[in-house]
Amino acid sequence: MKLVRKDLIPNGPGSAKMIPEEPDDLWHVYNLVSQGDRVMAVTVRKVQREMVSGGRDVERVKLKLEIEVEAVDYDNVGSVLRVRGKNILENEHVKIGAFHTLEIEQHRPFVLRKDVWDSVALDVLKQACDPAASADLAVVLMQEGLAHIFLVGKSVTTTRSRIEASIPRKHGAAIAGYEKALNKFFESVLQAVLKNIDFKVVRCAVIASPGFTKDQFHSFMLLEAERRELRSIIENKSRILLAHSTSGYKHSLKEVLDAPNVMALIKDTKASQEVQVLKDFFDMLSNDPARACYGPKHVEVAHERLAVQTLLITDDLFRNSDIPTRQKYVNLIDSVKETGGTAHIFSTMHISGEQLAQLSGVAAILRFPLPDLEDMEM
Repeated sequence: MKLVRKDLIPNGPGSAKMIPEEPDDLWHVYNLVSQGDRVMAVTVRKVQREMVSGGRDVERVKLKLEIEVEAVDYDNVGSVLRVRGKNILENEHVKIGAFHTLEIEQHRPFVLRKDVWDSVALDVLKQACDPAASADLAVVLMQEGLAHIFLVGKSVTTTRSRIEASIPRKHGAAIAGYEKALNKFFESVLQAVLKNIDFKVVRCAVIASPGFTKDQFHSFMLLEAERRELRSIIENKSRILLAHSTSGYKHSLKEVLDAPNVMALIKDTKASQEVQVLKDFFDMLSNDPARACYGPKHVEVAHERLAVQTLLITDDLFRNSDIPTRQKYVNLIDSVKETGGTAHIFSTMHISGEQLAQLSGVAAILRFPLPDLEDMEM
């Protein structure tokens, strides 16, 4: 994200002008914009004009509108953010108070005004504008006849392609048909890799499968790359890793992200930090359950006793339209940091955030055991 200018007071009012430069930036904007904020951007609106003949003509007019936000919708497939609210900027084509939906897309500047830039909003702004945080990972999850290609960003895991093929059984006279069908399937996966994985953006690509499917595809891909002189594959073959997964479906992504060789390559990214923290939490829950807790009430009680070492929290808790609820979680994060703890905000559009959301969206690793927490009525 490019920050053009900011004029704001921490924990006070102000504005920031930004230009989203990649799909992940729109996810950050989604987390920044709250109900009651004001967003100003250039938009297109259909306007009716009276014609000389007495009829009416509809034309599309470009205009600058500022709306007071009532709802925000993020479309991660189309990489667009829709912000709906009432117009508050005098305009000849749109009355004050009229509803309008602004579409915020890549490379289109906008201005965000807030009455309060709290610590969470400032952190999101800082992360979004930090170019070092944009390292990404591509994962090809496959099994015979099925493959998915995922792009794992800082905040969002997107499914870029799904490839399915019918492959006959590998025995008897059908073996020739099996080889032909498998090669046709591998060719489809290779085309999807070439289309969806850009090594200028992606730090590394992982091919994962049960059994030997990944090895067979890897060999096929390298042979075809040499034969067809596919520069993007040949020049980046050292950045293509192989890993084990139990299937070609999305739920196997967690195993791939946990693999030590993958962790070593993506260790500087926010995604890997989240994966590691969540793994530490589940390990603690299994091995020393008195030093791990989850659920808003348990975590609050643990923090009152200054026991929270690491706080894990999902970003959708901050998109709550109830301002006191949002403020409660902002205060919890600030307070945990003030007492020497760390706080990790997980994206619910990331595989690790999905897992945390299943545990109420808030959890903690504790400095010391609190065995009586489990007995508390919640």
